[in-house]
Amino acid sequence: MDIANKFDFGESLIPAIVQDYKTGEVLMLGYVNEESLRLTMETGFIHFYSRKRKKIWKKGETSGNFLKLIEIRYDCDEDAFLFLAESFGSVCHTGNKTCFHSLLYKNQEVKGTFLILEELYALILSRKSNPLEKSYTSYLFEKGLDKILKKLGEEVSEIIIAAKNDSNEEIIYEISDFIYHLLVLMAEKNITLADVYSQLGSRRK
Repeated sequence: MDIANKFDFGESLIPAIVQDYKTGEVLMLGYVNEESLRLTMETGFIHFYSRKRKKIWKKGETSGNFLKLIEIRYDCDEDAFLFLAESFGSVCHTGNKTCFHSLLYKNQEVKGTFLILEELYALILSRKSNPLEKSYTSYLFEKGLDKILKKLGEEVSEIIIAAKNDSNEEIIYEISDFIYHLLVLMAEKNITLADVYSQLGSRRK
């Protein structure tokens, strides 16, 4: 593709949103010019143009948290890019997996969506890559697979007991505990929610 003819960069920059290709999580927003876009396509690693430093930079060149390019898409007006990427480590300079970790508003009337699973899994991944001293999740990763499996087994037993006690409230509580520990196991084995969704979708077909 002739980038210069396809996109009208001129003296301006084009915004580029980076999305995790497995989970669909939005990781960050950067800006590209013609040269940084070309470098991204040639090297397979995402490059941006820094408005502050007035130069091209490779994401992760100082932190080691690179973004491996999977796919580039552009919008209908040809003035914004979507980079699908594989992330290595934390994307945000604060240590979070995504730069979009601060919540401004949440509609409390929206209940029962699967977004909570995505949010919880993202948090678990963050605790894995950036352990916190008093974090139970970080503790599980520190102890390793055997500890995680032991907790999963305990949670299954507690679900069975709750079901025998015929208490829906208790069952819901224990199922929630089980799902949390299941997500920890998935993170430990590098299995994503997208992997599970894909498997379930294939079974439905």
